[in-house]
Amino acid sequence: MSPRRVDPRVRPALIRAAALILSAEGPGALTTRRVAREAGCSTMAVYTHFDGMPGLVCAMVHEGFARLHAYFARVAPTPDPVADLALFGRAYRLNARANPHLYAVMFGAASLGGFSLSEEDRQHGRYTMVGVIECVGRCVAAGRFREADSAVVAHHMWSAVHGLASLELGAYLVEPYDADLCFETQLCALMVGAGDLPGAASRSVTASGETFRSVFSPAVSRTPREDVAHNSP
Repeated sequence: MSPRRVDPRVRPALIRAAALILSAEGPGALTTRRVAREAGCSTMAVYTHFDGMPGLVCAMVHEGFARLHAYFARVAPTPDPVADLALFGRAYRLNARANPHLYAVMFGAASLGGFSLSEEDRQHGRYTMVGVIECVGRCVAAGRFREADSAVVAHHMWSAVHGLASLELGAYLVEPYDADLCFETQLCALMVGAGDLPGAASRSVTASGETFRSVFSPAVSRTPREDVAHNSP
């Protein structure tokens, strides 16, 4: 007797269901039975595809970084590498706002009912940094940034933007120092801190905002929550 075929639609359905539960009800509602019911399959499917709930949690981490990578893929190189780098920052923030619960899972901020992430899972998403590091290198090569280790500069910027996005998701940034104001000034400060001139940094950050509205306009118009109906942003 030939082995029973596994339905390829079930795996993404389970990930989407888990993301939907997280988005609507939080980690306390994330159980094998509940996820399977929302995905329209048996609880055994969670074990078949993910070897249990811990595996599904890891899959959500991978999905979160896949969505971030999809946003980053929209950043095309231009003659202004500083504007490109600022656009990466805007894409990062947009991903956090569009996928707040997956964002928490990606970086271990959500306990997920006691499920934990391995070191390998925590480091999984570093592939998304490749384009950012290369962009920093272009900024240095163009004479906009001082000579430095591009990876170190990229990690400094990642830490700063990640911190702001986390504060924004936690509703800590309110008027008169709301998230939009803080983010725009942060982008300029990061570019100047890396060696750019204030006027040039300001112009590039402004240009990145215009590009952002053009490239990401459909996503910008959505409310800031998981879009679980699609596999990519």
